[in-house]
Amino acid sequence: MINNKLPKIWYGGDYNPEQWDAEIWKEDERLFKLAGIDVATVNVFSWALNQPDEETYDFSLLDETIDRLYKSGVYACLATSTAAHPAWMARKYPDVLRVDYNGRKRKFGGRHNSCPNSPTYRKYSALMAEKLAERYKNHSGLVIWHISNEYGGYCYCDNCAAGFRQWLEKRYGNLEALNKAWNTRFWGHTFYDWEDIVPPNALSEEWDGNRTAFQGISLDYRRFMSDSLLECYKLEYEAVKKHTPDLPVTTNLMGFFPDLDYFEWAKYIDIVSWDNYPALDTPVSYTAMAHDLMRGLKGGDPFMLMEQTPSQQNWQAYNSLKRPGVMRLWSYQAVAHGADTVMFFQLRRSIGACEKYHGAVIEHVGHEHTRVFRECAELGRELEQLGDKLLDARTESKVAIVYDWENRWATELSSGPTIALNYVNEVHKYYDALFQMNIESDIISVEADMSRYDIVIAPVMYMIKPGFAQKVEQFVANGGTFVTTFFSGIVNENDLVTTGGYPGELRSLLGIWAEEIDALFPDQKNSIVMKRPWGKLQGQFECGLLCDLIHAEGAEVLAEYGTDFYAGMPVLTMNHFGKGRAYYVASSPEVKFLQGFLANLCAEKGIEPLLDAPAGVETARRVKNDKEYLFLLNHNADAAAVEIGAEARQELLSGEMLSGAVTVPGRGVFILERSRK
Repeated sequence: MINNKLPKIWYGGDYNPEQWDAEIWKEDERLFKLAGIDVATVNVFSWALNQPDEETYDFSLLDETIDRLYKSGVYACLATSTAAHPAWMARKYPDVLRVDYNGRKRKFGGRHNSCPNSPTYRKYSALMAEKLAERYKNHSGLVIWHISNEYGGYCYCDNCAAGFRQWLEKRYGNLEALNKAWNTRFWGHTFYDWEDIVPPNALSEEWDGNRTAFQGISLDYRRFMSDSLLECYKLEYEAVKKHTPDLPVTTNLMGFFPDLDYFEWAKYIDIVSWDNYPALDTPVSYTAMAHDLMRGLKGGDPFMLMEQTPSQQNWQAYNSLKRPGVMRLWSYQAVAHGADTVMFFQLRRSIGACEKYHGAVIEHVGHEHTRVFRECAELGRELEQLGDKLLDARTESKVAIVYDWENRWATELSSGPTIALNYVNEVHKYYDALFQMNIESDIISVEADMSRYDIVIAPVMYMIKPGFAQKVEQFVANGGTFVTTFFSGIVNENDLVTTGGYPGELRSLLGIWAEEIDALFPDQKNSIVMKRPWGKLQGQFECGLLCDLIHAEGAEVLAEYGTDFYAGMPVLTMNHFGKGRAYYVASSPEVKFLQGFLANLCAEKGIEPLLDAPAGVETARRVKNDKEYLFLLNHNADAAAVEIGAEARQELLSGEMLSGAVTVPGRGVFILERSRK
C-alpha cells in the first residue's frame, strides 16, 4: 500500500497556489471538497520562491500551503522544487546551464535547463531537498516525496565531457579496452588519451539526433546521461530519506520516453509514478502497454498515475478535448492496469505562460458549473466509494514481453538496414495482438525472472546483453515458449556484431542462422505462406519492413516467403529446446498473422482470454487476497453487450449483481468483483 495515512485510491493533482492570491485559496478549498480531492502535489516549480538568493531560504508560503491543505483534508505530495533552477543561480554560476546538441550554451529560461553534471546544481538541489526534509519531516500532512519533475534532456558541456571520460574509465578500465569496445580502428578513431574523447553530438559523431558514425560512442553517451540524471535524483533521494526513512519517494516518469533507462531508475524509486498524455487518436492498446510498462518497472508493483489532463493538453499539435466520459474511462484504465492513484495536471488552470490552455479540474471560469468539474467530482465520489478494495491488487499474467531501453537506443542508432524500423512500434504490434484477444501480458526487463511466465516474447532483440541468452535457454529448457523476431541477436552490449552468423548467441536456441537481411521500401510487401494449417494460421499473410533470409539448422519450418528471389526460404520457424520451444518470426507480419500465431501459442499453454468481448471493449484483471476484480472498459461511443458468464458478480460502482449478458454504456466502466476459486 502506498501510504497508510490515506488508505484509498488517491485523488488529486498538481496545485500551484503561488500563482494565486488568498481569496482564490479559499475558493480552492471549497471546490476541492466538492470534487473529492484528497492529495495535492505542491512545490514542483517553487525553487525561485523558496530560495531567492544563495543564502536565503523562505518556506513561509509553503508552510501556509501545507498547513491549510491538511486542515481542509488534503494531503501533500511534496516536490523538491528542483526541476527548474532560479535565475540568480544561472547568472552567478553559469556551469549550471546546459550546452545543447549543437554545442550552444543555453541562457536562463524554460525548464529542465540544468546540467546534470554541474557541481552547482548538484550541491544546491541536494541542499534544497535536505532543508525541505528537515522542515517537514514531522508534518502529518505529508504522504510522499516527489523528486524534481519529469527528468530528461541531455547536456554536452565541458563538465559533461569530463564526467563522460570518468564514467568511461570506470566502465572500461583502460583505453585499450575502450578502443576495442568502440572498434576505433574504423576511420582511424583510435584514442591515445582520455582527453581525446568528446561527447557525440552535432559537432563530432552525430547528426540528426539518432544518426551517428560510431554507435558504440553514442550508445555509451546515452547510458552516461541516463546515469548522470539518475545521480542527481539519488542525491535528493538520499537527502530526504535521511530525515524521513519511512516516507515513500517517487519521481514522475513518462512512459516510453527515450532518454532514460527507466528499468535502471526504478531500482531507486520506492513507487513508480508516471504522466499519461495520449492524444485523441492514440491507440487504446498503446496507452495500456505504457501502463503495463510502468507496472513492470518494479516487477508488477502498483504504480501512481501522477499526471493526466482532465480535458485537453496544451502542447500537442491538435489539442482535442476529452469527450464526455473519456476522462473517467481513461482514469479507470490506469487503475485496471495497476494504478493506485488518479491525479491530474492540474487542479486550477493557470492564467499565463505556455500552460494556460492546459486543462484543469477548475477551469478559467473559476466555478463548479462546468462539464469537466462535474465529471471530476463524480469520479471523486466513486473513488471514495471504492475505498481500499483495489489498493495493492496485482495483475497475474502468464505472457511477458521484453522491453529494453539500451536495446532501443542501439536499434535506433543502427546505421541501417532501414530508417523505418521503430522498436517501440514493433513491441506494440505484439502487445496489441494479445490486447485485442483480451489476453493479459506484462512488460519486463532483460533482468526479470522469466520463470513465472509460460510465454516470453522479445521483439527485435538486436542487442544481446551478457547472460541474457543463457537465461532464455534455461527458460525454454524448463518448458517455456520463447518468441523473437527479425533483427535479433545481431550485436553485443557494445554494439559490436557477434560473428558466426545471426542471430548470434541465440543461434543454437532458435536452430537457425540468418545469411542476409533485406530492407523493403514502404510500398513493398512479401508474404508468409504456411506450409500446412496450424490452428488459426492457414494460407498466406502479408509481411514487410525487414526480411531475414534464414536457414534452418534443426528448427522446423512452419512458413516460407512467398515472393522475390528468396521465395521458399523460411520465415517462421520453431525449434525444440529441452522441454520448451523457441520461435523465430523473420519479418514484420500483418496483424491477422500475429493474432493467429499468438492465439496458437496461448492455446498450447492453456492461456485463455479474460472474456470474449466485442471490439473496443477492453478487459483487465487485478487480484487481491481471495478477490478478483475484472474491469470492462468500453472505449466505444455506443453501448456494447458483453457475456460475463453465469456466475453472479457484484459491480462495484453501481452495487448491482450481474451475470450473463450485460450492457456496458458507451465509454462506460464496470468493475466486477468475485471470490477466487
